[in-house]
Amino acid sequence: MFKNYFKIAWRNLIKNKIYSIINILGLAAGMAVAILIALWIYDEVTFDKYHNNHKQLAQVMTTYIDNDGKMETGPAVCMPIGDELRNKYGSDFKNISMASWNFGHVLAVGEKKITAQGVWVESNFPSMFSLKRLKGNMNGLNDPSSILINASLAKTLFGDADPINKMIRLDNKDNYKVAGVFKDFPHNTTLYDVKLFLPWKKYITTEQWLKDAATQWNNHSWQAFVQVADNINMEKETQKIKNVVMVHKNEKREGKEQAYIFPMDKWHLYSDFKDGKPTGGRIQFIWLFLIIGVFVLLLACINFMNLSTARSEKRAKEVGIRKTVGSVRSQLIKQFLSESVLVAFVSFIFSVLFVILLMPLFNKLADKNIELPWSNGFFWLIALAFTFITGLISGSYPAFYLSRFEPIKVLKGTFRAGRFASLPRKILVVVQFTFSIALIIGTVIVYKQIQFAKNRPVNYRSEGLITINMSTPDLYGHYDAIRSDLLATGVVDDMAESSSPTTNVWSNQIGFNWQGKDPNTLPSFGTIAVTEDFGKTIGWKLKEGRDFSKDFATDSLAMILNESAVKQINMKDDIVGQTIQFNDKKFHVIGVIKDMIMESPYKPVTPTVFLYDRNWANIITIAIKQDAPVKDALSKIENVFKKYNPAAPFDYTFNDEDYAKKFADEQRIGDLATFFTILAIFISCLGLFGLASFVAEQRKKEIGVRKVLGASTYNLWQMLSKEFALLVIISCFIAIPLAWYYLHHWLHQYDYRTTISWWVFIVSGFGALIITLITVSFQAIKAAIANPVESLRTE
Repeated sequence: MFKNYFKIAWRNLIKNKIYSIINILGLAAGMAVAILIALWIYDEVTFDKYHNNHKQLAQVMTTYIDNDGKMETGPAVCMPIGDELRNKYGSDFKNISMASWNFGHVLAVGEKKITAQGVWVESNFPSMFSLKRLKGNMNGLNDPSSILINASLAKTLFGDADPINKMIRLDNKDNYKVAGVFKDFPHNTTLYDVKLFLPWKKYITTEQWLKDAATQWNNHSWQAFVQVADNINMEKETQKIKNVVMVHKNEKREGKEQAYIFPMDKWHLYSDFKDGKPTGGRIQFIWLFLIIGVFVLLLACINFMNLSTARSEKRAKEVGIRKTVGSVRSQLIKQFLSESVLVAFVSFIFSVLFVILLMPLFNKLADKNIELPWSNGFFWLIALAFTFITGLISGSYPAFYLSRFEPIKVLKGTFRAGRFASLPRKILVVVQFTFSIALIIGTVIVYKQIQFAKNRPVNYRSEGLITINMSTPDLYGHYDAIRSDLLATGVVDDMAESSSPTTNVWSNQIGFNWQGKDPNTLPSFGTIAVTEDFGKTIGWKLKEGRDFSKDFATDSLAMILNESAVKQINMKDDIVGQTIQFNDKKFHVIGVIKDMIMESPYKPVTPTVFLYDRNWANIITIAIKQDAPVKDALSKIENVFKKYNPAAPFDYTFNDEDYAKKFADEQRIGDLATFFTILAIFISCLGLFGLASFVAEQRKKEIGVRKVLGASTYNLWQMLSKEFALLVIISCFIAIPLAWYYLHHWLHQYDYRTTISWWVFIVSGFGALIITLITVSFQAIKAAIANPVESLRTE
């Protein structure tokens, strides 16, 4: 029986080639979108699942609480917290490891010098994070002179030679022995960029300030990771340990903070915090693209439904004869469903081909490294089930609709579809274009928000700045000599050093006091140490007062504020010339600069103070002359750095490129939305093209009569197009309020946001209308210019 069903289904596909191609292409495109989105979502929800202990691993976060109860949560913790947790709550944790931040280190093996990202960690870190051993010993960090490197770094440094026990010089300071080689972390892990792990035992003895930090509860410059015991609930444990730091601090003088255990399984998708708890993050994109995937697939199914029901009169006699010879309705339903399932499976084959072709572009847009899991049997089982369900969904309405025809009316020739037979098709077309128009509006608003933030004045030089990390000791203590040699190249405007780059604020401090300050408040300020040439180098904009200068000996205790800092201080008198106390030193304010966008362009500027301090600086910023060829300038700058820092490669970043990365998430979402919008519109237009073709064929005789009676091509085009145009206009009226509602809520997550302009809705609706008319016009004009004799010769 089923063999017969599929034989008839195949014959129908071959007989109606145009409609079959439209159905298969539409379903294939919809299924390809669904597969791509499913793979993307799987990659996102399995983030960090590479680690065997991911359900027990967590990072200790710090929630800062101001006097108004406002909370701000971040990953930086003080160094003593590790030992404190071990000593007081040891039974609650299997492992605890302190860690530094992920920084670039200069590695040298013989004449080969490269820069790689590395983290200083305690010896139990590799077992906590289940590093996959390839060679050597993963317990090697017990030895303070040993390190662990990943496979790609081992290949780069040693080629095919065995790296175990080989020596690597780190930052031109110390030599370390390779104790083990671990497998590279996959792309969907937090530690993906980490190439080597270094011994914490060595790190805490390298400099005096690190030795002192072991007892400093206010110095939040590190990370802490824990592996909880099997029976421990992380939320309950947070309540237990939240005051672990406060018992060592004076709240009134040093501020209030709480510890929070942040589970690894939430790191990627729930990175946004509110009131000290994770509330959202990338999870919103999971839901967004899940909805898009479902709707795009639904669009393809609607195409199948519409074309199948539109051709109902052509198959009415078939249904009548089958019922006359004894077929019951259930058999007819199975017949029509078998046709749709066959189309779905043929479409699935094409969808896999589409996925293979689109995957490189998709990975580029999504910044992923996704592949089709060819060897995963479970994936293909799910894919086949998904295909079967898609076939049932797309064929359900046509099957029940066609199988209800009455054989007497059909065979007598009195069967007509009726006035309202096309109503369900019109409703489905409206659903299609409502979704497509909403997607167009959403995509435009995403790009409008990105452009709005990009147009925000950064208030410093945006081009020609490069940043170099002072990663080796060779660069320290040569500020004047390096600056003099750089200026002598003729390609450099200026050079300066600082403790943060222009695209970030690495340090926030409390403990500032001034006349008139509320003694019950402990405001925090971004704190950046700079050399006297920093302002000239980056081109910051002075609003009041003067810049730092080595001509004034008193500038060693001088301070420059940004506008946000001035507002936070809220001093009644002119701020320039006032005294502000910090770290038991009295600083005098010499100037105020306009707010620079150093962090997120979507958020308010952090109140920031700039101090003149050469000893704290660890970043070099160079301003290249605007008329200098960049390649030539970099070559000359590199020669200067080789003179002072021969042990390290010349690594630099362009500041404008670093700033552009701040838009990466929104840009990526915009690109993906555009990608899916184009496919959604393609699927909708494909179905519209098929419907227009059917309507033109159905009304062929009417068109012939009208043409004989004098109707022009324009009149006929208008007659055939206006019905589809009306449906799109109805779709606009539904899509616009829905899009406005959801986009209004989406934009409110940004402090600095664009407005939803009326022209966005007009342009999107008009664009959808133009696309519709272009799609329909081909068939409409083709029918209008046809020779009426051909359509009327049978009458």
